[in-house]
Amino acid sequence: MTERFLLPETEITLEDHLARGGGAALERAHVIGPEAVAAEVRAAGLRGRGGAGFPTGIKWEGMQEEERPRYLVCNAAEGEPGTFKDRSLMRRDPYQLIEGVAIAAFSIGAEAAFVATKASFAREVGRLEQAMAEMSAADVVGEIPIALVTGPDSYLFGEEKGLLEVVAGRDPMPTLYPPYVRGLFAEGVESHPTVVNNVETLSNVPHILRNGPDWFRSIGTEDTPGTMVFTISGDVVTEAVVELPMGTPLSDLVFGVAGGPVPGRSIRAVVSGVSNAPLAADLLGTPMDFGSMRRVGSGLGSGGFIVYDDTACMARVAATLSGFLADESCGQCPPCKLGTGALRDRFAALADGTARPGTLEEIAAWTTRVTDSNRCGLGGGQAVLAAGFVSAFGEELVLHLDGTCGRDRTEILPALVDYDEASGRFTRKAG
Repeated sequence: MTERFLLPETEITLEDHLARGGGAALERAHVIGPEAVAAEVRAAGLRGRGGAGFPTGIKWEGMQEEERPRYLVCNAAEGEPGTFKDRSLMRRDPYQLIEGVAIAAFSIGAEAAFVATKASFAREVGRLEQAMAEMSAADVVGEIPIALVTGPDSYLFGEEKGLLEVVAGRDPMPTLYPPYVRGLFAEGVESHPTVVNNVETLSNVPHILRNGPDWFRSIGTEDTPGTMVFTISGDVVTEAVVELPMGTPLSDLVFGVAGGPVPGRSIRAVVSGVSNAPLAADLLGTPMDFGSMRRVGSGLGSGGFIVYDDTACMARVAATLSGFLADESCGQCPPCKLGTGALRDRFAALADGTARPGTLEEIAAWTTRVTDSNRCGLGGGQAVLAAGFVSAFGEELVLHLDGTCGRDRTEILPALVDYDEASGRFTRKAG
């Protein structure tokens, strides 16, 4: 269970999938019934791998009580900076994902299921189309229709309410009500409760149904059983995508998998996406599971860890990550749009040596206001990120009030586009 998914990777075929027992989990699901399927997923302790870590079986069981039309949507619109795990899984083995979608749709009694991904993920779209066509022709995908939906490059396409808007043919503008309340294709007073699960979450499901909850719980921790596909990028010798047991120390990922920093340098911070507080170097021993990361004041997110060494200015890193959120904020909630921009500008002023005496107080104030009236979690993520930089690197930020720190490198947003096996590095989105 420590298999590496360095890309490019040998692609699994339908024949490979079937030879490994593919299809058996869906068959078993139909034998034991929808309620028993959800009960097994709950007993396994599978938690959502998209960031929130909500127990998957509980989510499914809640939907089984509904009498209204309901749907299942797989969130394959990966866009969190520093993350490449879902694209890795879709490229390598889309068959296990589609089987997981079919099992989930059966368990919740869905009218239909959708896999929603970005149109720019050309290779992943091709693999999904191939898998869906082949599995349908081989009659190993079940009776509930599964459709592929492609959408824009927007970060909010990956937010579950924005995702449902795209599936319904609209722009990714998050709505007020969560999927389990309003749902998909709802008009007027209608509601069609919808379950949204992440690619990695659903890819785990066939293995649980085939091998049993005890097998899954034998890996990882009591808090977070199983494995997770982690991405490691930034100031390390080798960038990578790798599957590791939950609870593996972050230091094993940084030093064991990625080779640590370039010789002669030291690690300053590790950031798990743009919605969690950064971890300073003295917390690298933290186990990578939801509970342990929460206890040190951060979060596991979607398993994408960005490493910064001692050549990085923490004010400039904070400005870069805050700037991403400011750009991606849809503007429906003024406190979020104004607050993300204000926080970006103030961190940038600290980095450039143009900050005012009250800049740090203004950052603290904005972290309490950026979340007002939010329709989605973007503003909340910005508040946690900004407060985390102040907490972990407050002394350094104070020194910026008297000028720059002397670290003048340009920070590039770690928006990962592809992986180059020859160099062991990711390519990043320009701009």
